[in-house]
Amino acid sequence: TIGLSFHHLELSVDTLQFLLFLYIQQLNKVSLRTSLIGEEWPSSKNRSQSPDLTEKSNCLNKNWNDYSHQAFVCDHLSDFLELLLDPEQLTASFHSTHSSLVSREAVVALSFLIEGTISRATKIYPLHELALWQPLHADSGFSKSSKTFSFYKLETWLRSCLTGNPFGTSACLKSGKKLAWAHQVEGTTKRAKIACNTHVAPRMHRMVVMSQVYKQTVAKSSDTLVGAHVKIHRCNESFIYLLSPLRSVTIEKCRSSIFVLGPVATTLHLHSCDNVKVIAVCHRLSISSTTECIFHILTPTRPLILSGNQTVTFAPFHTHYPMLEDHMARTGLATVPNYWDNPMVVCRENSDTSVFRLLPPCEFYVFIIPFEMEGDTTEIPGGLPSAYQKALGQREQKIQIWQKTVKEAHLTKDQRKQFQVLVENKFYEWLIHTGHRQQLDSLVPPAAGSKQAAG
Repeated sequence: TIGLSFHHLELSVDTLQFLLFLYIQQLNKVSLRTSLIGEEWPSSKNRSQSPDLTEKSNCLNKNWNDYSHQAFVCDHLSDFLELLLDPEQLTASFHSTHSSLVSREAVVALSFLIEGTISRATKIYPLHELALWQPLHADSGFSKSSKTFSFYKLETWLRSCLTGNPFGTSACLKSGKKLAWAHQVEGTTKRAKIACNTHVAPRMHRMVVMSQVYKQTVAKSSDTLVGAHVKIHRCNESFIYLLSPLRSVTIEKCRSSIFVLGPVATTLHLHSCDNVKVIAVCHRLSISSTTECIFHILTPTRPLILSGNQTVTFAPFHTHYPMLEDHMARTGLATVPNYWDNPMVVCRENSDTSVFRLLPPCEFYVFIIPFEMEGDTTEIPGGLPSAYQKALGQREQKIQIWQKTVKEAHLTKDQRKQFQVLVENKFYEWLIHTGHRQQLDSLVPPAAGSKQAAG
């Protein structure tokens, strides 16, 4: 075990699992040679001839492509197992032999990457439980006397049984239930894809995939979302409200959009997003390769700023909806501690500390969720930091002074009408300038024939 000690708090990770974690970072390694000669990634060398692997995937993102993940594991299975061998089981050149033995601890570590079922049943088991199951000992190569596995038999068994993840993103997009949450109208929105596997997947593997939603509002509070892993990809100029307790959320390659999320029980991760605003209560926030994104969050852990980010803004969570506190309780999230303002820069690419800023109180406004729901939450959980509450109070005071000034001007009826037109014109200009006009327009119910479906 690798351990770290911070004052009186000790944290540790399993060494073998950590080795596997480091090794799989090669999944997205780009080879200059293969790029030049045009060989398709991932390499077909040593690949299983399973039709699932050779089939062209319709997945939209290499990170989400379960076929590529399966190919990577098949291509590197020997390396995985050799990495987990005890030193005495390796040759002088650090390779396995036909008689090498794999420890139980190594197979437990491999469960970090591989799990499965018996006879395609719905219950999922970690790899080590399957490998140690008595009827499978002959196949998995487990010896009761030595309490180890035959390297050769274990590898052969794994290769013969490995298949794509039936509950992964590729499978969800290909054969999951299609959800008509986005308006399927003429033009580019025909590309919008929203699918789920919640009707067939075990509880911890439920998933909703949303891709290529363009210039519209999608608002849902649905049993389909409860406890689901949500994957959002290439949504542009849209406003997405997913107001249910969620398991995890990944947002990739989105731009000029606002995401308002129900409480996220585990991790909310953004990658390669531009000009996106995220409003959420989450256990963990991590971001990589984002530009000019704003995060209004409530989180009990320090936000992680990974590599490639520019102009990140953090701000306090500033909204509520009627079921919010109930959803927070269901995901085990509370209002304290809240580390929204204490991010950790994990990958400092240069000495510039200005990769992030905290939103100045003078730029702060609360966010109103424009939908009616049943529930008891009537205010922002935990309230606002005093500096931001003070800024709102000062702004409210200015509005009262303005209203008093207008009232004391004793305008005639015609003057009031003329003044109202001027104010409305200025407000309309402001809506267009800030982009809020599109946000308001997209709240108007769609015409018959292009309406959102329930689900």
